[in-house]
Amino acid sequence: MGPLTGMKVVEIASIGPGPMCAMLLSDLGADVLRIDRAAEVGASPRVPHEYMLHNRGRRSVAVDLKNPDGVETVLKLIEGADALVEGMRPGVTERLGIGPEDCFARNPKLVYGRMTGWGQEGPMKMAAAHDINYIALTGALHAIGTPEAPIPPLNLVADFGGGGIYLAFGIMSALWEASRTGKGQVVDAAMIDGASSLMAACYGYLAGGFHRDERGVNRLDGGSHHYNVYKTSDGKFVSIGSNEPHFYAMLLDALGLSGEDLPAQGDESKWPEMKQRIGAIFLTKTRDEWCAIMEGTDICFAPVLSMGEAPGHPHNVARETFVTNAGIVQPGPAPRFSRTPGKIQRPPSTPGQHTDEALADWGISADRIAALRKSGAVAG
Repeated sequence: MGPLTGMKVVEIASIGPGPMCAMLLSDLGADVLRIDRAAEVGASPRVPHEYMLHNRGRRSVAVDLKNPDGVETVLKLIEGADALVEGMRPGVTERLGIGPEDCFARNPKLVYGRMTGWGQEGPMKMAAAHDINYIALTGALHAIGTPEAPIPPLNLVADFGGGGIYLAFGIMSALWEASRTGKGQVVDAAMIDGASSLMAACYGYLAGGFHRDERGVNRLDGGSHHYNVYKTSDGKFVSIGSNEPHFYAMLLDALGLSGEDLPAQGDESKWPEMKQRIGAIFLTKTRDEWCAIMEGTDICFAPVLSMGEAPGHPHNVARETFVTNAGIVQPGPAPRFSRTPGKIQRPPSTPGQHTDEALADWGISADRIAALRKSGAVAG
C-alpha cells in the first residue's frame, strides 16, 4: 500500500490539473472520491472515459449539486475527509454551498485545495484561459521555441507541472501543518504561480547575465551545439546534453573531432557553425547506430523516442516506468518508495459508477442512499 494509505480526499470533478493532482494522491494510496455531475451519467464524452488516464484510481459518485440533498451529501462526505480538491472558477463552490467556510464548519481540519489558472484574486481571475495563456504571461512561453516563434510545450508546464503537482504539494504541506495545529486552511494553487515558480532558475540566470531574453540563442534553449537535438540518417533524432567540459570532450571524441582545432565550447559566436558541423556528422549514421556508440556513456545522450517507442526502451522496461492497466499502456506511479510503493488502484471510472458502494464505504446508510436516489440528489 502507498504512503498515503488512510488519507481520504473528496475531489469535485474538473479538468486538467485538478484530476492530475487527484491521480497523484490516489497513485500513492489515498482514497480519493470523485464527485461527478449527475447529468453526466450515461453521457458520451469527447474522449471515452477509459482513455482519460489522469482520472484513474478513483471511484465516482454522481451528485446533483443544485439539489440541497446533493449538497448535504457532499458536506457529509467532507466531514470524514482530510482534503478536498476543486477546480472551479473563483466563487462557484461558494454559490453551490460547498465553499471553504461551508466545509470548515463541518470539518475544521480540512485542507481545501483550490485549482485555478489565474488564482483567487487579481484582475484576470474570472477570465477563461488554458496552459498556453498562463505560460505566456510568465515568460515561459517566450523562452521556448525557435528564434522565429514560441512553441507551446504541450500543456505540461502550467496545467500539470505548475498546476496539478503544485496543488498536490500544497495539500500535503497544509496537511502536515494541520497535523500539528488541528486547523485546516485553503490552498490557492494558481497555474500562473506554479509556472512562474518553475521559471525561478531561469530568472536567476537572466538577472546574472547568463541568459539572454531571446529564443534559440541560449545554452538550454537550442542555441548551443552541445545541448541540442540532431537528425540522423534515417530521419529520426537524438538528444545531446554535453554541457560540462569533460562530457563535451567525450562527445567530440565520439564524433571524431577531438583532434581538431575547434573554438572554445563557450564561444557563443561559434555555436551556429558548430551546430551545422555536428549536425552533418549525425546525419552519417542511423539513430540506432549512434545509440550503439553513445548510449549509456557520460556524453549525456539519449535517442528521441516517440510515445509509441518509449515504453519498450530497456531502461523503462527494467524500472517498469510504464505499466499496463486495464489493457492500456501508461506511466506508472511516481515517485518510488522503498517500503510503501504506490500503485494504480483502478482504471478511470465512468460518472456515478460507484455511487452506492462508495457512499456506503464513506459512512452513508443504505436508507439514506435510497432516499437520495429517490430525490434525484445522486445518480449512477
